[in-house]
Amino acid sequence: MMEPTPDASEWFPEEKCKAKKTWLQQTCCRILRRGPVPQHVAFIMDGNRRFARKLSVERAEGHLKGFDKLAETLQWCLDLGITEVTVYAFSIENFKRSKEEVDGLMELAKQKFKRLLEEKELIEKHEVCVRILGDLTMLPVELQQVVAEVVHISRNNTKAVLNVCFAYTARHEIANATKELAEGVQLGLLRPSDISEELLEQCLYTNQSRDPDLLVRTSGEVRLSDFLLWQSSYTVLSFVEVLWPEFSIWHLFSAVLHYQMNHHAVQAEKERSLTERREQVQQSDFQCTMAELGNMCNGIDETNSVQQKVAQYRQDKEARIDRFLTHLNNKRLQFFANLLPAES
Repeated sequence: MMEPTPDASEWFPEEKCKAKKTWLQQTCCRILRRGPVPQHVAFIMDGNRRFARKLSVERAEGHLKGFDKLAETLQWCLDLGITEVTVYAFSIENFKRSKEEVDGLMELAKQKFKRLLEEKELIEKHEVCVRILGDLTMLPVELQQVVAEVVHISRNNTKAVLNVCFAYTARHEIANATKELAEGVQLGLLRPSDISEELLEQCLYTNQSRDPDLLVRTSGEVRLSDFLLWQSSYTVLSFVEVLWPEFSIWHLFSAVLHYQMNHHAVQAEKERSLTERREQVQQSDFQCTMAELGNMCNGIDETNSVQQKVAQYRQDKEARIDRFLTHLNNKRLQFFANLLPAES
C-alpha cells in the first residue's frame, strides 16, 4: 500500500490547513501560544443535522461535513499546542434516532476508522494515540473490530491524544465505574472503605486522561448533554452560536482566549478543591485506623502508635487499590485484544 500523501489524507489535512491559514491567523496563533494554552480540549460537535437542513441536503451529508470539520479542527489544535482532544461523536441517546440515520452513522464511522487504519503511517508520524471511550458492546461487531485495531496500532504514541466518545453518556460512564468498584469489593480486591472520589475517577473511561481544561459546544445550545459531567467540574466552558460544520479557526481562537482570561481563577479553585479532597482522605484513613484499633490507644506512646498504624493502613490500602486497578486495566485490555484479528 502506498503511503497517503498529506493532501490525500482525510484525518491529517496538514497541508490543506497550512494553505488556508492567513498571515493574520498565523500571527494570532503565535500570540495565543504565548499565554496558558489548554492542554486538553473537549468538543460537543452539535449542529450537523441543522446544517444539512439549512443547505437542503441529506442528513448523511451533514454528518460527513461534520467529520471534515473535525479533521480540520484537530490540525488547528495541534498548531496551537493542544495535545489532547476529546470529541462527543455518538451519544447512547442517539440510538433513539431513526434506524436509517443510526445505520448511516455507524457506516460512516466504520469507513472513517478504516481510512484511519490506511493512514497509519501518518498516525506514527504525528505520534497520535487514539482512544475510544464508551460502551463498545452497543456497536456493530465489525465497527468494534475496526476501532479496536485503531486503538491497538496507536496505543504507544505519546505526542498527542484523540479520545472519541462513541456509545457514550456521562451517566452510563459513572454507573459503569460504580459497577467496577462493586465487583472489586465482591472479588475481595477492595474494601468498601477504600472507595473514594479519586478511585472512582480511576474507573472512568477517561482514567488515562487529565480533565479537560476547555469544553467547546457549538450550535448555540448551552448544556452539556450528558458529556464528561464528572470531569468538567473545573473546566472552562465555551458555547458557540455557529453550527459545527461552520466552526472556524476564529471560533477556536475565541474559545482559547476565553480560557486564558479565566485560567487563573479556575486553577485556584481547582487547587482548593484538591486540597480539601486530600484532607478528607486523610481523615477517612485516620477514622478507619481508629475503628480497627478499637480505641485501644492509651499510654505514653499513643501518638506514635496511632501514626504508625495510620501509615500501615495507608500502605495496605494502596496495595489493594493497585491490585484492583491492575485487574481493571487487564480486563479492558483483554476486551480489545479479543476483537483484534489473529495476526495482531
